[in-house]
Amino acid sequence: MQNKVKILKTEVLSDNWYTLRKITYEYQKANGTWETQNREAYDRGNGATILLYNKEQKTVILTRQFRLPTFVNGNPTGMLIETCAGLLDKDNPEDCIRRETEEETGYRITDVRKIFEAYMSPGSVTEVLYFFVAEYSKSMKIHEGGGIAHEQEDIEVLEITLDKAMEMIDNGEIKDGKSIMLLQYAKLKALI
Repeated sequence: MQNKVKILKTEVLSDNWYTLRKITYEYQKANGTWETQNREAYDRGNGATILLYNKEQKTVILTRQFRLPTFVNGNPTGMLIETCAGLLDKDNPEDCIRRETEEETGYRITDVRKIFEAYMSPGSVTEVLYFFVAEYSKSMKIHEGGGIAHEQEDIEVLEITLDKAMEMIDNGEIKDGKSIMLLQYAKLKALI
């Protein structure tokens, strides 16, 4: 595939929060002809996400926080219910998700299991997201969670049953793609 794409020019449009680039390239189509195309790609780094679950209680840990992009796209409060997640920040995915779990939820988890990885919005964002699951128990709770103040995080930690979470997908209370994927995985694989 590499010989079917030729990068002609890369321009940085913004590097304010992360990096937005405009890329001009030639692409060889299936019929053999070459076409020049322009696309923008937002590079925010790769990330990891995790679903914490408790078999005995049949519960999961989710978070709720304000997400500006959802607000400007019609979410009246901007609040989104999600699985714990974060950017790798030069860590490997497993170290990242352990750190983020502790910061956001207050749980210090021991055994994490990677289940898959996916591009979440490949038409415009470069990010690969690594998906994990882990069991949790009350004894693993070391603080209340809520995120890191200097990162401007204000995260509410939610503990709900898996069945309730599935209802929340159906009624539109949970609209986050990564969270829906992990909750459906938990249901399909009968983790709880």
